[in-house]
Amino acid sequence: MLIKLVSIHPCPSPQSIPLAAAFLKAYAQDSAASIELVDFFLGDDVATCAAQLAESHPVAIGFSAYVWNVSLACEIASELKQNYPGVPLFCGGPQVTAAPESVMNRGFFDFAIIGEGEVPFLSLCQSLSSGGGYSNIPGVLLPGAPLSSPPSPLKELDVIPSPYLTGVIDTNTSTGILWQLSRGCSFTCDFCFDSRGIHGVRHFSLQRLETELRHFSNSAVSQVFVLDSTFNLDMARAKKILKMIRSTAPDIHFHFEVRSEFIDSDMAALFAQITCSLQIGLQSADREVLKLVGRSFNKADFAAKIGLLNESGAVFGFDLIYGLPGDTFTGFNHSLDYALSLYPNHLDIFPLAVLPGTRLATFGAGLGLRWDSAPPYILDSTDTFSQNDMAAAADLAAACDIFYTRGKAVAWFNAVITALGMKPSEMLNNFSNWLILHSGRSTKETDFNDDEIWELQQLFLQDLFTPKKVRRFLPLILDLAAYHHHYAEVLLAPQLPSAAALGTRYNLAPSARIASFTYDIEELLECGEPHIKWMFENLPQSGSQVVIYRNDGMVCTESLDSPYILLLEQIRDGAGINHMTVTGLTSDEVDEFVTFALQEGIIVNA
Repeated sequence: MLIKLVSIHPCPSPQSIPLAAAFLKAYAQDSAASIELVDFFLGDDVATCAAQLAESHPVAIGFSAYVWNVSLACEIASELKQNYPGVPLFCGGPQVTAAPESVMNRGFFDFAIIGEGEVPFLSLCQSLSSGGGYSNIPGVLLPGAPLSSPPSPLKELDVIPSPYLTGVIDTNTSTGILWQLSRGCSFTCDFCFDSRGIHGVRHFSLQRLETELRHFSNSAVSQVFVLDSTFNLDMARAKKILKMIRSTAPDIHFHFEVRSEFIDSDMAALFAQITCSLQIGLQSADREVLKLVGRSFNKADFAAKIGLLNESGAVFGFDLIYGLPGDTFTGFNHSLDYALSLYPNHLDIFPLAVLPGTRLATFGAGLGLRWDSAPPYILDSTDTFSQNDMAAAADLAAACDIFYTRGKAVAWFNAVITALGMKPSEMLNNFSNWLILHSGRSTKETDFNDDEIWELQQLFLQDLFTPKKVRRFLPLILDLAAYHHHYAEVLLAPQLPSAAALGTRYNLAPSARIASFTYDIEELLECGEPHIKWMFENLPQSGSQVVIYRNDGMVCTESLDSPYILLLEQIRDGAGINHMTVTGLTSDEVDEFVTFALQEGIIVNA
């Protein structure tokens, strides 16, 4: 007896893991049902997907429905109903639980599972295996039936077998995974569905998490995306998990959603001691705006907690939402200014989505909100945020994505706007207008690759620093921007093992970059946080040629004399050792440098 569970992902990525369906399969593994997980992606051909699902004659097909995939799920279900009738179709997931009528009223699905799905799905497998039906299973909703409360969620999450430890998800073929440490949310933000109907947080045990961590560390996993709404809500537990990660899986990159209120100096230090990035839901810097959506905000406390992260060296970013009730375009600009003043490594900026099942969906009209009634339920306008404001905010968000986040400008951005006497939002609005002028249309960050963004940054900075009053700072600004561009490239590039064995041909390591600067770049870096005017007045334009490379996980910068730079350029361009002739270097000096460069990982044997 075959049941197919369908997961539709936005696109192929390390996050495209069918975790919800895998939990169902793991929980029902002792039933008589054979459960197959099927992965599709937005943009897949509907007829092809339906034909694949109809193969092997399953007794039922289920879909995990989210805001971003419910339309495609319904299209595939319609195709199945039309061309492969007789197979019961069902759906579940956040979209169905929040707004079952939005799916069931379309007539494509025979039933839906409301709420957490493990218990109802196991009952479904048992009933179908014994020749029974599904109409009387608690948590199952039939078309046209009144909505009843779903069964109580499992109190002890460990009774759900781990989809990783049971092999439901193969971590030897998945470089990235989704990791759920708990379920539930203690907050009641009006724009979010996480806490609706289920209050409080339930945890998987630390023993189970440690076993999963060891499993990840011994497999191909390199990225873990932690799904908890607030990882650090229980501060003591969060610290135990961070210490566990530090000792068990130090080479894996983790991504956490955290709240600033629950960060202290010890936690900031622990975040800095592992490879991770943090996402913090700022949403707005206006306390009155946040109050309208059920959130509180203490600007001084927030800045102090973010200061702990900056002092520790932890990597973090913020979420911002434009179009919140009571907000204005000017207010959004103020929030952007505040966010960027705190040196986040990245910003994720979104339009408000008025999701079904949330308090905003119930009371939003009374707050002057107007939004699309179909997924993804994006805000159209409010009484204080017009359609034109929404479009301008979208352009500003794209400018921030391109110039600041994708442009990896955190280390020098605030120094540049200080030198210009601008606010962050003013500079980014200028960049947005500059982009539109150059491209003839509004753009988004996916329109450009990293090299193109670097070219855009240089061109825009040259335009910004054209006025005579600030023109003298341009070489210094370009040096800072160039160094951090190369630094990011080196940090993200693959690193090959270093070896000291001499050969006859070499390549520049993928994680190495050769660069020339107007200033002595090591002097610039020794200044710490850049202050453009002081640096201009106190540092000579002495020039430098360097190789930037990664060694033992650290990014290193080595200043070299011109003959050695020329030698590296010859290696980069494919010259063999027997053809390396550099004025000013003896053959012994060439051999000595090649040995050093091999040991450091600057070059590798071809």
